[in-house]
Amino acid sequence: MADYDYIIAGGGTAGCILANRLTENGKFRVLLLEAGGEARSMWISIPAGFSKLLVDPNFNWRFQTEPEENVHGRVIAVPRGKGLGGSTLINGMIYVRGIPQDYDGWADAGATGWGWAEVEQVFRRLEHYEAGGPARGQQGPMWLEAVSERYPISDALLQAARQDGQPLNPDYNSGQPQEGFGYYQVVQRQGRRWTVVDGYLRPAMGRPNLTVVTEGTVQRLVFEGTRCTGLIYRHAGQEHAVLAGRETVLALGAIQSPQMLELSGVGDPALLARHGIPLVLAQPQVGENYIEHFATRMNWRVKNTVTLNEMSRGWRLAAQVARYYMRRKGILTLGTGLVHGFVKSTPEQPLADVQYFFVHASYANAAERILDHLPGMTIGVAQLRPESVGSIHIQSADLGRQPAIRPNLLSVQVDRDSLIGGMRAARRIVEQPAMQAYIDSELSPGTKVQSDEEWLDFARRNGQTIYHPIGTCRMGADAAAVTDPRLRVKGLQGLRVVDASVMPRMVSGNTQAAVMMVAERGAEMILQDAAA
Repeated sequence: MADYDYIIAGGGTAGCILANRLTENGKFRVLLLEAGGEARSMWISIPAGFSKLLVDPNFNWRFQTEPEENVHGRVIAVPRGKGLGGSTLINGMIYVRGIPQDYDGWADAGATGWGWAEVEQVFRRLEHYEAGGPARGQQGPMWLEAVSERYPISDALLQAARQDGQPLNPDYNSGQPQEGFGYYQVVQRQGRRWTVVDGYLRPAMGRPNLTVVTEGTVQRLVFEGTRCTGLIYRHAGQEHAVLAGRETVLALGAIQSPQMLELSGVGDPALLARHGIPLVLAQPQVGENYIEHFATRMNWRVKNTVTLNEMSRGWRLAAQVARYYMRRKGILTLGTGLVHGFVKSTPEQPLADVQYFFVHASYANAAERILDHLPGMTIGVAQLRPESVGSIHIQSADLGRQPAIRPNLLSVQVDRDSLIGGMRAARRIVEQPAMQAYIDSELSPGTKVQSDEEWLDFARRNGQTIYHPIGTCRMGADAAAVTDPRLRVKGLQGLRVVDASVMPRMVSGNTQAAVMMVAERGAEMILQDAAA
């Protein structure tokens, strides 16, 4: 007899949503397994606490890329959330749906049922955005707010964007054209981070049909022929085998879902043989189609204003802490972006192809979030829809060894052109009259960088991923797709993947909203198939 109807491997963004939705009707027994612990840290609810959690191994798997020549042999950090709530514990909280063309592109590529007409209603279902109009959800479990802080320098940037001919866009998630500038929407409630634990898991925790196990690390999936019957996990030093009567669902994310498939015998036969792993199903595309957003950070020394660099130290910080605890206002409510910009790298582009992240702060060490001492500002520049494709594959049969993450960044010319055009446009906007009272000098890359070759070299030497890995268990109708449009692993029974790894193409913006949508829609499909 099965131990559970459904076993969910991974208690992150997708896993928490699945756990809620699959237990909602009371019919099914569900086990949620999470390798990390419970979300217990004072820094989680404080939005600015992400800078602490990003370097904490209790909350971050701290993955890294392999050194690649495209970025001059550098190793780049790829944070992934660890613990119930996953990356919603540590991310920058920015909420971007993407654009209708993203999802229509998924459908056109063979992901039937994932076009904008189908997914828009799912976004509305999960959103609680009281400032939104009829195009936005206002009763969903995930609370959203526009960034509440306003500063003279951020308002000046909006004015400069208008002087450059850019539109203002108060709701880039409305389904209307994304292009324009404004203040970001973030997953917060009354100045506090709002995670999927808050929105989905905590309301379900009292249900008798939901079992949650933390610090339980999945070791491998179990198969009878081509049917996945459950999995083996380790908890408190002991291994436990659990059986799923209906399905096992991988929600380990774009890095660890392909890793678990390969460790369990689903993948490229040559790779598995090299590591002594018995073959269950030959599927060479597991771990392929890895796509990631890549961003440069342009910095300026500023004047005639106080920035986060100074506000985060000494008496100013003490005042901000008091303001936060009294009113839930101030710099502690800020994440990774204050002002958004969605721009065209060249006028000929049919859609915005570059995203900006403005904050009135500059980093001495961007990867470790260490701020400068002198006043500064930063514009992060990212290409929205990269075409460069990499891979994520195991390096060993040892679960404890991280897979080889090879993003193959900037390998396609259109990606290079878009990023260069986006950086040039950022400089041009900052040079508009509205910003001149605040700009002292351009620090990075510096005005000496002028040619395309110099811009590209700056990007290769200084750019970072922005932690949006997708695609490594791509869904589609073609033979090479790992999962079908109902997220079932092709060639197997009783196994689905529901996380960012199934996305066939990158969405136009930060990926957490799309992951939430995939989990909601995935749960809907699982329940539909159970009732069939």
